[in-house]
Amino acid sequence: MSSSAPQHPRLEGDHRLWSVDEHLADVLSAVRPLEPIELQLLDAQGCVLVEDVTVPVALPPFDNSSMDGYAVRTADVQGASEEFPAVLTVVGDVAAGSGELPTVGPGEAARIMTGAPLPPGAEAVVPVEWTDGGTGGGAAAGMTPASAAPEHAGGEVRVHRAAEARAHVRARGSDVQAGDLALAAGTILGPPQIALLAAIGRGTVRVRPRPRVVVMSTGSELVQPGEALTAGTIYDSNSFALAAAARDAGAIAYRVGAVADDADTLRATIEDQLIRADLLVTTGGVSVGAYDVVKEALSSVGHSDVVEGDGEDVDGGRMDFRKLAMQPGKPQGFGTIGPDHTPLLALPGNPVSSYVSFELFVRPAIRALMGLPESEVRRPSVRAVLSADKALGSPAGRRQFLRGTYDAENGTVSPVGGSGSHLIAALAHANSLMVVPEDVTSVEPGTELEVILLG
Repeated sequence: MSSSAPQHPRLEGDHRLWSVDEHLADVLSAVRPLEPIELQLLDAQGCVLVEDVTVPVALPPFDNSSMDGYAVRTADVQGASEEFPAVLTVVGDVAAGSGELPTVGPGEAARIMTGAPLPPGAEAVVPVEWTDGGTGGGAAAGMTPASAAPEHAGGEVRVHRAAEARAHVRARGSDVQAGDLALAAGTILGPPQIALLAAIGRGTVRVRPRPRVVVMSTGSELVQPGEALTAGTIYDSNSFALAAAARDAGAIAYRVGAVADDADTLRATIEDQLIRADLLVTTGGVSVGAYDVVKEALSSVGHSDVVEGDGEDVDGGRMDFRKLAMQPGKPQGFGTIGPDHTPLLALPGNPVSSYVSFELFVRPAIRALMGLPESEVRRPSVRAVLSADKALGSPAGRRQFLRGTYDAENGTVSPVGGSGSHLIAALAHANSLMVVPEDVTSVEPGTELEVILLG
């Protein structure tokens, strides 16, 4: 890599340039984890556990069969073969959920189903395929349904193979023992964790709720997908991309259709959305154009003050619009608004700029609201070798984020598309972001780069 600029440029014209790291630190310093609540299990999916959960009873709570077959005493089937089967008296059925259990004595067996408790006296289970199924014929392929032939719960069964003690028996507590730690605080509850909680009898659990994130795009040129385009209009992709990204990060996302370039309309829309938002995200309207209305609109939402420049003391009721030493995504806005000091991140409107900005700043904010540890707030990154036909250029004094395809097997990354902030198709085929530091203006093939993994 060649170098030609200081790593942290501080000024551009009359305004300070913020580094990516400074801006992210500022955002995270204003975000606090949501307060814990008690939720039903399915409502807690995707949430972060705030307490250790211990096992109240052993799992499984009793010795049970792992096969459909016959519960037997091992001495009664010792030496059994197809030529010389062990002939046992069937004393009843044991189905899953059975209460009263038959006792298996010498020379006896009980027909048993998968998951059913092992009856007293029995020491092992022989699969039905090792028997004649009580039919008096050859090896059985399965059991006759109890409703169709209740007599098979009695009579005799011929066992063609011996069984060792505890064969095909799931021992009580073989999964978890009473008092064991089932799940630790900080665990994200996915389907397997929900299953474990249900299995140990927990109907509710205390978690931090999934953040509610409201996403809205701005621009009078935006048309919703499915509608007809007219002269000068384009489809609104940003609100869909960012709402999907918010869900991917673990949030409950609410997408608001594109808001026209009118400060009063945008202000009213934001005020309406505050009631259901733990975090607000806007895209577009944060640059220096005559129709960039986000700054104008936020000048009075929730008694906010708009600040140009440093804005070091961002707090409730204060918005800061700043320039970052990065590409794409130079113009950014951040602050807290409304009576509850709801965090708001105002992202640029170019599709790639808004998505990269989301990954770098909004996703960590969502993860922080969830109460995740710092190690899980940011996307994971790796080092990879650039595989390209030519050197990649990067502007002096900017940290550049280029779309890439990361090959984990070979430890390489290849560029996808160009550096333009409007190239949505290239973004759709990328699985990573290549990071070019601020002091690097050219990256030669074969150079090792930091790579942020997406998805």
